[in-house]
Amino acid sequence: MSRRVKKPLRPAGDRPKGARPYRGSQAERAPAHRPGGKPARFAASAPRAPKPFVPEPEIVVVEAPPLPTKVQTVVVTADETNMRVDRFLEARFPGLSFSHIQRIVRKGELRVNGKRADSKDRLEEGQSVRIPPLKLDAPKAAPGSLSEAAQKTLQALKDMILFEDADVMVLNKPQGLAVQGGSGITRNIDDMLEVMRDPKGQKPRLVHRLDKETAGCLLIAKTRFAATALTGSFRHRSARKIYWALVAGVPKPKQGRISTYLAKEESEDDTIMRIAKHGDEGASHAVTYYAVVETSATKLAWVSLKPVTGRTHQLRAHMAHIDHAIVGDPKYFNKENWQLPGGISNRLHLLARRIVIPHPRGGVIDASAPLPPHMLQSWNLLGLEAERFDPIENAPEE
Repeated sequence: MSRRVKKPLRPAGDRPKGARPYRGSQAERAPAHRPGGKPARFAASAPRAPKPFVPEPEIVVVEAPPLPTKVQTVVVTADETNMRVDRFLEARFPGLSFSHIQRIVRKGELRVNGKRADSKDRLEEGQSVRIPPLKLDAPKAAPGSLSEAAQKTLQALKDMILFEDADVMVLNKPQGLAVQGGSGITRNIDDMLEVMRDPKGQKPRLVHRLDKETAGCLLIAKTRFAATALTGSFRHRSARKIYWALVAGVPKPKQGRISTYLAKEESEDDTIMRIAKHGDEGASHAVTYYAVVETSATKLAWVSLKPVTGRTHQLRAHMAHIDHAIVGDPKYFNKENWQLPGGISNRLHLLARRIVIPHPRGGVIDASAPLPPHMLQSWNLLGLEAERFDPIENAPEE
């Protein structure tokens, strides 16, 4: 039986601002720790493979409601408070394409409390939203008649697949590939998915987002039914996401909780998320659990992250806030006179490692992405072992 040793109190100045340690029960901690405080390793030599989903027989499918064919007004519910206008439409009408949503908002056809709205505006409970007639994009040509370029795009998507069934795909998004279009972006996942329309014209739909420079697990709904269910899981926080990052220095304490408010700060050249105060305009609460998995002396640390909320740039802003910015982050790396060790790529070292979410038809989707090439190179150079036990497994869900 292990003996718990009472440690002396850490001086207040040693704990990063905004972070505090989390401690589970003795039963929760025992599997993740050995005497001496070092994390235990997996018994197997390879990471756990995702479990395939086996659908249950004789399931009744409840399709999402049809798109409105005339103007209608809906009221924002409590669950939809603080949702962006475009994501509100995606959640209500999963059959809509991103481009169609942007078009009706840009033209002023959608109104909030009688006024024009921007796609990035946040909604509040009780607001009335005027929605114009909506329609699905026209079906594309059958797969057999795809152009050569479209066939290459289709193959590129297939090469990314980590998990797939009739309703859902999990893609291993490469670093540097945008999820959606925008200024200066010529290629993105959302546009690429056009080549996967089914015979009824349904295009696979994004359920969540990853930053362009973040690699890893990206969840895609292949049907309107799945899109509605999965979007609800994210809204109600029943989706569990785990990220891996390489950060400057070693966070103290080695396991902790970061809780701040984040607000968008826009300039002519860039947009970042800044640490804000409760009540500041546009500020949203953000919570992240972190755990140090392994270190390379005191210079670098492999950190596992579990976001409870899903704010823009949340993990990147939070790690910079506690003075352990993610290596290669062009927006938030804020350490002066810090030299990158030789051989380490100066690209963002952030991986959406794993996603666990209820399957729309029962069961659980559990998929993991491998380290992208630039992170695998860093792990090898630093002697980090990717099969080590991940202590974030024992972090709370809230």
